[in-house]
Amino acid sequence: MAADLAISASDFDEKVLKSDKPVLVDFWATWCGPCRVIAPHLEAISSELGDQITVGKVDVDSNQDLAVKYGIMSIPALLIFKDGQIADRMVGAGSKEDIKAWVEKSL
Repeated sequence: MAADLAISASDFDEKVLKSDKPVLVDFWATWCGPCRVIAPHLEAISSELGDQITVGKVDVDSNQDLAVKYGIMSIPALLIFKDGQIADRMVGAGSKEDIKAWVEKSL
């Protein structure tokens, strides 16, 4: 499933910046409660919109350089990349409906 797409600094360019479709990147950490709350929402969104968007996850503890590069100050932070650029960002946990509506607005 696409929601299990782990992204690291070594493959970020290939999986995100060079992707031919938009990529929703979840910046998260294992110790983050709200991150765990939204994980099932992101998996459902990946299943429902997988033909239009790729969903990936960046563990900020393992990839601090990426977190700094993209200005991640609090998590969960969701960024949508289109054509190698940040198209939109959402910080904090939201309902599945809110996150899905936000994603669809960016497609």
